[in-house]
Amino acid sequence: MRVIVIGSGIAGASAAYHLARRGAEVVVVDADRTGAATAAGAGIISPWATRDELHYPFAAAAASYYPELVAELGEHTAEETSYAVVGALVASADEAVLRAAHERVEARAATRPAAGEVALLDPAQARELFPPLAPELAAVHISGGARVDGRRIRASMLDAARARGAELRSGHAELDGDGVRVSGESIAADAVVVAAGAWSGELVAALGVRIDIAPQRGQISHLGVADIAGIAGTPTARWPVVSPVSSHYLLAFPDARVVVGATRETGAGFDHRVTAAGQAEVLEQALAVAPGLRDATLLETRVGFRPASADGQPVLGPLRDHPHVVLASGFGSGGLTLAPYAGSLVADLALGEPVSFDLTPFRPDRFGDG
Repeated sequence: MRVIVIGSGIAGASAAYHLARRGAEVVVVDADRTGAATAAGAGIISPWATRDELHYPFAAAAASYYPELVAELGEHTAEETSYAVVGALVASADEAVLRAAHERVEARAATRPAAGEVALLDPAQARELFPPLAPELAAVHISGGARVDGRRIRASMLDAARARGAELRSGHAELDGDGVRVSGESIAADAVVVAAGAWSGELVAALGVRIDIAPQRGQISHLGVADIAGIAGTPTARWPVVSPVSSHYLLAFPDARVVVGATRETGAGFDHRVTAAGQAEVLEQALAVAPGLRDATLLETRVGFRPASADGQPVLGPLRDHPHVVLASGFGSGGLTLAPYAGSLVADLALGEPVSFDLTPFRPDRFGDG
């Protein structure tokens, strides 16, 4: 069975890997568009504190799937996934907020072992784990919180897919009857997976299908901490991810780098710029939570276009009138958490196999004509 995967971001790479692993003939087509969300995303894998009850079950299943996926990839590729369990902090100066978060996470951890142990930390304990943190912030510590570099986990899955026979092609793809046209060449397929991120809607529009997915610009900055007095020389590899009670966050990587972000700019279109307002927002929010980063070096700011659906939920499943076309998009800001698991489920759908999670709430036709 031949399956064409359009898009090689985190969702497309996962679908390609799982399809190839199941023995399908896989062709991955990618246009290498500027602003792909996977390359810009932060990579926090810790959904257990979310207050979004609709989003939580799928996010929890996706986070719990990561260790299994990483173990499998280790058998098929030498490419490092970068996935690491480092713990997570939900930081706040409000005791009531922290008590509520602690109760919520503790209840969820009882049924999700991947969340690990949950504990309330005073400000000194929180700063011991994440030294730049503001001295007034206490935290809920979730030992199972993890981080991943989107570029590296994507490369790992694509390499594993290639090792199983997947073919990677560059070019602009268009849906074409029973297959795909790539730079003028028609390629027949038994099934097509559309995993083109924020560009997925325009692809299926060629079939007369409207999917409410639009780009949401995210600006995210990378800070070097190697020259900060009091922090220089401190290993950052085990610093936990930090999720204040807002849409902003901080996470550290082993190379004395802290990633802070991010803006959520609906309506910006595909404008791939670092803006003055966006940069100011990212730094202002980061320094409010971690003033110890004020002397950090601004290394770079990345811009990515999150595929945001109209209702904030993923778009997963076959098109109603074109059942051989399966969508994997609409992950919004949660792509690096959700997409690896979603790719495994979409692979099952494309192959006509049973799916282990109820994807009914995410079906494309909920927008009217999907």
